[in-house]
Amino acid sequence: MNTNTTPQLTIFYDGSCPLCAIEMRHLKRLNQDNKLGFVDIMAADFAERFPALDRQALNDRIHAMRADGTMLIGLDVTYEAWRLVGKGWLYAPLRWPLVKPLADRFYLWFAKHRYRISYLLTGQKRCQQCELKKP
Repeated sequence: MNTNTTPQLTIFYDGSCPLCAIEMRHLKRLNQDNKLGFVDIMAADFAERFPALDRQALNDRIHAMRADGTMLIGLDVTYEAWRLVGKGWLYAPLRWPLVKPLADRFYLWFAKHRYRISYLLTGQKRCQQCELKKP
């Protein structure tokens, strides 16, 4: 087990999005070696904890920060997170050169419409238990 307190990848996610919250719960469950850190950008103390980060930019597309401070955006975050918990093979095809541009374009559409898609798939537009954490 990794005892390092700094995760290899810190994911900045929208905890009020039902589908995003579901994915983060799955990643947290698989995060046995604590390689991942999780930050809900809708948490009341987010701006205080991360004053240099733009919440709106983070909300438009998922972002993550590596331990060295470099940022990842979109499906690069998804692939890297799942790779770190041993399931990268599930998302690796989305990073293949011929697939990557199409997958990234689809992801941008998905990110823009994630609340509507969440409603269609889960019956929830916003995560009910997360409403209290909004700023």
